[in-house]
Amino acid sequence: MKKNYFLILFLLPYMFFAQAGSESTITEINSTIPFQGVDETESHIGTGEYKIYYDNIDGVLDKPIFFVDGFDPNDTRDIPSMYGLLDYGNPVENLADVVRDEGFDLVVLNFPTYTRTADGAEINGGADYIQRNAFILIALINEINSMKTGVEENVVIGPSMGGLISRYALSYMEQNTMDHDTRLYISFDSPHLGANVPIGIQYLFNYMLNDAGITELEPLVNGLLNSPAAKQMLIDHYLAHVDAGGVDQSAITHTPLGAPNYRDAFQTELTNLGFPQDIRNVAISNGSNIGQMTGTPGMELINHTFDVEFGITATADIHFTPAANQNITVTDVLLSIFGFPVTYSATAESPATSDGIDSAPGGQFDLYSFDDGSNALITEFVDNLNSQYFNFIPTLSALAITDSNWYTTPNMTASPFVNAYIPDNNEPHVTLTEDNVTFALNEILENALTTQEQVIVDNYIKIAQNPINEHLTLITQKNFKNTSISITDLTGKLVFKTVTNLGTKTDIPINVASGLYILNINTQEGISLREKIVVR
Repeated sequence: MKKNYFLILFLLPYMFFAQAGSESTITEINSTIPFQGVDETESHIGTGEYKIYYDNIDGVLDKPIFFVDGFDPNDTRDIPSMYGLLDYGNPVENLADVVRDEGFDLVVLNFPTYTRTADGAEINGGADYIQRNAFILIALINEINSMKTGVEENVVIGPSMGGLISRYALSYMEQNTMDHDTRLYISFDSPHLGANVPIGIQYLFNYMLNDAGITELEPLVNGLLNSPAAKQMLIDHYLAHVDAGGVDQSAITHTPLGAPNYRDAFQTELTNLGFPQDIRNVAISNGSNIGQMTGTPGMELINHTFDVEFGITATADIHFTPAANQNITVTDVLLSIFGFPVTYSATAESPATSDGIDSAPGGQFDLYSFDDGSNALITEFVDNLNSQYFNFIPTLSALAITDSNWYTTPNMTASPFVNAYIPDNNEPHVTLTEDNVTFALNEILENALTTQEQVIVDNYIKIAQNPINEHLTLITQKNFKNTSISITDLTGKLVFKTVTNLGTKTDIPINVASGLYILNINTQEGISLREKIVVR
């Protein structure tokens, strides 16, 4: 018995802590709060899956960062590919690797396709109702909070729709006296005021599927346009403009309208819920800060004749939505079936307050992503586009700034976010860059309990604060003479070098641009260190 007792004592640390740099298995997580969607007769719980990537320091789950998946209508992303989405820069770095090197644990939440036990329905989790996915996140936050050690509060990062899921979950927890134990929420190009898919494309795809019978488009239409999440987020939706047959345009106004029973109801609920109050809320936009457009209002996106099959051709002429107060044909299709013509057209009108949303400043949707090489017709469509991109997440939407003109230059005093990164040029949706990663790291590291006095080498040398401003302040327990200090960027280029004596507290002026760097310190006593720092 005594041998078993000592064996238990020996193994105890390994029973509760993972090794540095290790990973958990992928684990299923179910919400405990049911939700009833618009098209459902009763409420249901949701199912997700998560994986913990432990830090590279001690492998103890004590500094969780939640990374919440966004819109994934056909379940094309699994957890490892989500990790890969955090790559950035040249040479390639990975944000997850960086934060794990700083002692943080990454908790990745995915919403996969699953079969619901209650009724056997197949649920496309990546495009399910935003509320139900938010309740899954709440369950995960509660579970991780029960598992973690220490007093470090959580960080929650929500890219794309994941930002809405995160916002809803955190606000819901606060308003229902649930402790989220979270200090920072980073919204990454999330559509707080809605997302956009050109209405001309919507009409085209819906017509080609539901009238012309091109079934290859079914996954695209059902996921990108007709899923619950798409109908909750899209500012303009074809369902608001078609007649009872579901294809032909009705006489209802052709200015932007969301999907009936979905869009306005969700936006009202989200607005009433607001933002979490006990958290620092910051945002990253991929949309331009200076009014740069993607294309121009009313531009021709494609005008091409497709050989659909033997004896059938289709000519499609698609345009972006027009300038303010104008009404144009955005979808014009001519089918020729063994010489017999069949036509279809639809118009769109922009409001008097704003040019069409398709070309407004914003995070861009890459139309080339439609083509995975499996469908020759879609490949032909992509090959003949006049623009690779359209505005997907308007800059103002990513910043939650309400304005009737989508082209208005952002004024952060009108945003609920206390800080934001906005590039000058439009970027593809949820693209990580050196600049927005630096912004995110600055926010993550600044208020972490362990970064104000970070131990570098066995208590010999400490960085007083990281991120740093104009001075690098080092604290030591003894004096070091002729210490070599250098800073390189991530390409290895030397940007700063000095040799100096270190006292108990030494301020070293530096003059380098904001960004992520590598600090190298070498003392005459043979103490060497290499550490990432953020300069702001």
